[in-house]
Amino acid sequence: MIHLTRWTRGAVLFGVLVAGGVRTACAIEVKISAAALERTLRAQLFNGPEGRYYMRGDATTSCYVYAESPKISFKDDRVVVHVHTRAKLGTGVRGTCVGVSLTTDADVSVVPDAEGESVGFRDARIERLSESKELNFLLVPFLSRKLPSQMKVNAADLMRKLLSQSVATTGYALTLESLKLHSMVVENGALVVDVDAGMGVE
Repeated sequence: MIHLTRWTRGAVLFGVLVAGGVRTACAIEVKISAAALERTLRAQLFNGPEGRYYMRGDATTSCYVYAESPKISFKDDRVVVHVHTRAKLGTGVRGTCVGVSLTTDADVSVVPDAEGESVGFRDARIERLSESKELNFLLVPFLSRKLPSQMKVNAADLMRKLLSQSVATTGYALTLESLKLHSMVVENGALVVDVDAGMGVE
């Protein structure tokens, strides 16, 4: 779930009391839950057949490596991503993978970071891997680069979606004209983002 938990009331009231196209500034605190980040990750990366992301092969090949079931949590100042992986490593022979089957869990943690108008993630630290060097050869770049890049949340797009309901909820059309991200911290089970927003009120 995503909440706007602090809105500079004076700025909004100023816009409400003065008719016409008013521009004003708002300080907003956005709280992003683990479930919201998880939905973003599922939509942007784990959107293949049965919610899987294939690092090797696909749903039709006998040999493959895929990750599934992403779970996101917070620990200290980091965002932790847990995935379940399944692999059949070897050589495909007449529709059968001749080799070994592996099932394991893997974890990576990242630090939230501002990337323009987006909430991005950096400093990927792999917390858990498999015991297979061949499988880890595929898991390491997936966990440290691919997965964090697909968790990115565009805060400006998010704000515009929320403000699209402003006429129904306030009677005024609120539009986002500019957005600047400031601090980002993991706090009380959520990712808390402080932003300055330039708003238009009509």
